Amino acid sequence: MPGRSEPPPRELDDIVASLRNDPRLVHVERVGAREARYGEPTVALDPAVVAAFNTPRLWSHQAEAVDLARAGTSVAVATGTASGKSLCFQIPIAEAVIADRPATALMMFPTKALAQDQLRSITSLNLPGLVAGTYDGDNSTEERTWVRRNANVILTNPDMLHAGLLPSHDNWSNFLHRLEYVVVDELHTMRGVFGSHVAHILRRLRRLCAQYGSDPTFIFTSATIGQPGRLASELCGLPVVEVTEDGSPHGERLFMLWNPSGDDPDATSVSANRDAAELMSTLVADGHRAITFCRSRKGTEIVAAEVRRRLPASLSASVRPYRGGYLRAERREIEQALFDGSLRGVVATSALELGIDVGGLDVCILNGFPGTIASMWQQAGRAGRQSQHTLAALVAGDDQLDHWFITHPDELFNRPPEPAVINPNNPHVLLPHLACAAYESPLTPADDLWWGDALDDGIRTLVVDDLLKLRPPTHRKGPAAVWAGRHRPSAGISLRGTGGNEFRIAQADGTLIGTVDGSRALRLIHPGAIYMHQGDTWRVESLDLEDRVALVEPADGGEYTQPRATTDIEILSTEQQRQVGTAMLHLGAVLVRSHVIGYRRFNTYTGEQLGVCELDLPPSELITRAFWYVIDDATLEEVGLTPTTSPGALHAVEHAAIGMMPLFTICDRWDVGGLSTAYLHDTGAATIIIYDGYPGGAGIAELGFEAGARHLTATRELIESCTCTDGCPSCVQSPKCGNGNDPLDKAGAVALLHSLLEAEPSVTS
Repeated sequence: MPGRSEPPPRELDDIVASLRNDPRLVHVERVGAREARYGEPTVALDPAVVAAFNTPRLWSHQAEAVDLARAGTSVAVATGTASGKSLCFQIPIAEAVIADRPATALMMFPTKALAQDQLRSITSLNLPGLVAGTYDGDNSTEERTWVRRNANVILTNPDMLHAGLLPSHDNWSNFLHRLEYVVVDELHTMRGVFGSHVAHILRRLRRLCAQYGSDPTFIFTSATIGQPGRLASELCGLPVVEVTEDGSPHGERLFMLWNPSGDDPDATSVSANRDAAELMSTLVADGHRAITFCRSRKGTEIVAAEVRRRLPASLSASVRPYRGGYLRAERREIEQALFDGSLRGVVATSALELGIDVGGLDVCILNGFPGTIASMWQQAGRAGRQSQHTLAALVAGDDQLDHWFITHPDELFNRPPEPAVINPNNPHVLLPHLACAAYESPLTPADDLWWGDALDDGIRTLVVDDLLKLRPPTHRKGPAAVWAGRHRPSAGISLRGTGGNEFRIAQADGTLIGTVDGSRALRLIHPGAIYMHQGDTWRVESLDLEDRVALVEPADGGEYTQPRATTDIEILSTEQQRQVGTAMLHLGAVLVRSHVIGYRRFNTYTGEQLGVCELDLPPSELITRAFWYVIDDATLEEVGLTPTTSPGALHAVEHAAIGMMPLFTICDRWDVGGLSTAYLHDTGAATIIIYDGYPGGAGIAELGFEAGARHLTATRELIESCTCTDGCPSCVQSPKCGNGNDPLDKAGAVALLHSLLEAEPSVTS
């Protein structure tokens, strides 16, 4: 109310000090403040640009990026939250479009919301000569026509570039001829299968630009990730210089690690949701503004309700949940309340992780490790955007990575962020884009500039499949491959899957819920399965294998299901191999044969098994990429493992190793699968295989192979440090095990890993 003053908030240091004796507080890290470091571009900025941006000085990374872009060098800027990355591309673009020679720029964002935010930012400059417009699925036909004819800065997304702009490039000839800059925002989201598709879209774009006489410079921006230049270069096919030394200032940050089970490994009623709500309500009641990130929509609602229940009535309404699925007007209302300070707190999914500029927050609580160190710092950076003193807290969940980091705090705060990976050579991704390129302009031998050695084999396959036809050379033109279909090939390609074998997930009235790749459909959406989509729970009522559609109904979330399956793996090729300790590590292609034979039902809250159901489904096959450890009999015998007892130890190592994969690459453990056996025919020995869950692979296996001993060492430390007796979800149990987590031998796994690594001279390979 006007005239009413609030008491000053309790100091964050005092709050942390008051928790020192709580056994759930296992570590406090103090991240010191950083002073701003400024830089000057080699050539002074255009006065009109200086006036428009009202930026008297640039931070050092901004000046470095501007210099590189101006010189025509593609650049990847990977710096912290609130480090002003937008200026790194806005300034070069502004200078280019107002220069004497007219230029254009294309800006690509992973979501339409981010494009709209950037449009507001760039149009607010009121820079004469700069005309910006969005080109996406929300535009009317008239709006698209206006944008194409008038805008010199186009903001779009990968889907629209792929299916809208590139296939009709003749309508964009003037824009492409003058194209000087291409911006790819949120680089860290361009990974896996999606990133592999984007890599081909950017090659198709560069190919058409070359035909129209331009050679644009690429500017990538990203949250802090490992090896951003490597990923950016793989995406655009050009050398890319990294800019990672952050010159922006930030205030001091306290970072708490919180273990809900405290010092009691057998504690019951442990709940990360409860503890996250307890911390948030305490901090809000003490006068601080806070954000809590949850990993699901349901968790978001549960934590928000618990926070409001714990707060006094005068503060209860000042905390709101925020997640996907809300109406646009609801989301904007919550965002505005955050901006103007009327909200004291928000509980959100990762929907608030990307690009939303919310000032004034000084507390961030992570309800469970978000999957990668990169995401952890991205989320923690939502607080402190005004360089104030801040507090972050990671409340551990019960899976492997949460447990490992709680017991290895130095790794959490000092470990470099994980790299993201793509696999442009995946034939399930490559071939559809070669077809799109042929539709846009006939493919010729000169196109090996964009696709290298993969071009000839790709054309040959598409010709055999009657998708392309060869045009013989004439006295005017050389040989070429042209599109043989009647419709645009881009229409049949999903950028988030491989090939055209996706299954649709829909309600009975036809409302589409989502899609799932055919290689994983029978495990995820079999009849009776409980399917989670963006935090909402659905029960699969029927699965039509011919039409590739699963019909679902809303479920109350009271139970979950686990498929029962048999899996066999055939090694198709070995491309690389090397010694890791006493094991031999291999990388190559595999054929995974999987047969879902039933499923188990479990109570979500107690974990109690509610029943076992049989299924009659056909087996499925997946050709993908994998890495595998071959273990000789001497190593097993050394630790007392026999053909009877070794399966449990190998199985436990496999589960824990899969759970640790996100430590070495930005992926989810659901993106990978595995098999362990005391004897594999193809190797003639005990073998542990970890395979990429996508047809053709998404690049995950390659980074697993690179990690080698580091991967096995982290796996051993995870199992060894867990205080349970026989194995639990924090170490060797897996929520997706087709054998119901049987057999598992935790002690045998630790002994085996010690034996495997004893001959390893270094674990930094």
